[in-house]
Amino acid sequence: MIRVADTHRLPTPVAETYDWQLRGACRGMDSAYFFHPEGERGAAKARREERAKQVCRRCPVLEECRRHALAAEEPYGVWGGLSVAERTALLARGGRKLDARHRDGVENEVVVINKAI
Repeated sequence: MIRVADTHRLPTPVAETYDWQLRGACRGMDSAYFFHPEGERGAAKARREERAKQVCRRCPVLEECRRHALAAEEPYGVWGGLSVAERTALLARGGRKLDARHRDGVENEVVVINKAI
């Protein structure tokens, strides 16, 4: 009898894992909307992040993007409508719900961080 490898334990194909990125509202946009140029601070940073979040608010894959950014602990840019500072704060809470101050305008959006992500 020939034994065949148990494919159920293999990782999923990359295309299936990341195909949500093909549907992102940011697809094809200049990355400068989402990632800060060197030395950007203060009001300029806040304006750029708000513009990026406006794109995220209308994005059909906002939740997938946000889950990815939190699971991968993305160190740069706006992902899923959250800035680096917002993601860092969420991860530091270790599983508590996102409070109203951090909802970034996404109506009725409450994010729960699951350590098993």
